[in-house]
Amino acid sequence: MILRADRQGAAEHGHRITAAVACHMARVGGTVDQLTELLLHPEHEGGRHTRTIALRSGHSRALDYIRRVWASASNAINTTTALGSRHEAYEVLAALRDRIETTPWRGERGRTALRVLRAHLNFAETAGGPLHHASERQTAEEAGVSRTTLRAVYETVLKPGGWLRRLRVGHGREGSTWYLGDGSVPGRGGLALLSRFRSTQFPPDPALEEWTTPGTATTTDIDSTVLGHLMGHDAFAHHALGSAALMLISALHQYPAQTVAELVGTSSVSRATTYRTLKRLADHGLVQHTGETWALAPRALEGFGIRLPDADSGDTAAPAQGWANIAEQYGTWGIAARRKALHTAQRAIYQQALGRLAEHRSKAVVIVRDGRQVLVPLPRPDEIPPAWHAPHGRVLDPLTGRPDADWRVATDGRLILITPADQRSYDELAAAHAEALSEWESAA
Repeated sequence: MILRADRQGAAEHGHRITAAVACHMARVGGTVDQLTELLLHPEHEGGRHTRTIALRSGHSRALDYIRRVWASASNAINTTTALGSRHEAYEVLAALRDRIETTPWRGERGRTALRVLRAHLNFAETAGGPLHHASERQTAEEAGVSRTTLRAVYETVLKPGGWLRRLRVGHGREGSTWYLGDGSVPGRGGLALLSRFRSTQFPPDPALEEWTTPGTATTTDIDSTVLGHLMGHDAFAHHALGSAALMLISALHQYPAQTVAELVGTSSVSRATTYRTLKRLADHGLVQHTGETWALAPRALEGFGIRLPDADSGDTAAPAQGWANIAEQYGTWGIAARRKALHTAQRAIYQQALGRLAEHRSKAVVIVRDGRQVLVPLPRPDEIPPAWHAPHGRVLDPLTGRPDADWRVATDGRLILITPADQRSYDELAAAHAEALSEWESAA
């Protein structure tokens, strides 16, 4: 008997080894035929997973698996850069940051995608390279958006546009593995949308500023570091100041004293939204204008650890007055804390579910041979015959045909749960199982 979690872990481990072998073969200029010959060689340890697939599912299935792994490895090698040192990794991240800051992120969807991408860039900078780990809940908290919005921009903007690639879906206590791209997908441009958003049945939404008009420039110039500091605050939630305010503040921090026409170009925000957002920021004392130019208030961002170069260093007034009040005025104060509490509760429930799945055990049959008892392990727990399933989650005894009071079928309909009457530890159960296998093989 092999526990289901152990089988799944072994399969994932074998797949990772196979993918690593394929990536090395693609990096040195090999071919899929050479990879096939290598993985199917009986003495090559790295091909054990592939040979297991061939043994269980047939040679053709194993060949299909090799072709899929080779295609994925070739794509990964062709679209990634080999980094020889941490210094090179930071150079790549710096170049990526410059590209993000000069790419126009039009409309509400585009600006939300920028927040999510900036969150991943924060994780990548902490990890020391484009390859990093992050869960959906962690990214949503960092970007200050909901998980529903997060998934939408993943599928409609960031993945199609080549900005993000999910290498491995998170499982258990591990987050997903991501790789940051440079957004250079042929034929898609900087901001990619699904085809349904450009069809005649789904015309652009004026409320989201999706009309392709010359109202915004083809390039932008913002300080994404400022955006990364501000985007998680309640004052910049969707129903508060919003993402447009983030773009304008980031643009004004990069280049102070800009006119509205200049801001339209540097922030990639439409003219109408720029006027409306600047008025809103001015009402809260965050920006000020002199003649035709606009600039940030001297101490507007100090509460986030950001100080303007021309701010008066002798001013000792409390910084960032009114950020919480702004969020309260729009009814968004506490939304980040509630989102974090919700995610914490969801994580706790998920961890409890993982613990319950880890406790699923199977029962062994005892036979008498030559005057001694021999334990015969049953098939895998998910191979329990359907005839054994009784109503209300009960299990039928195959000998008597009556429900067994000590056993239940798990909620997934596959595994049999052991009752609390059995208080043996996991080590004791593992030792008993090993002993049962040894006795069964020797008796057979």
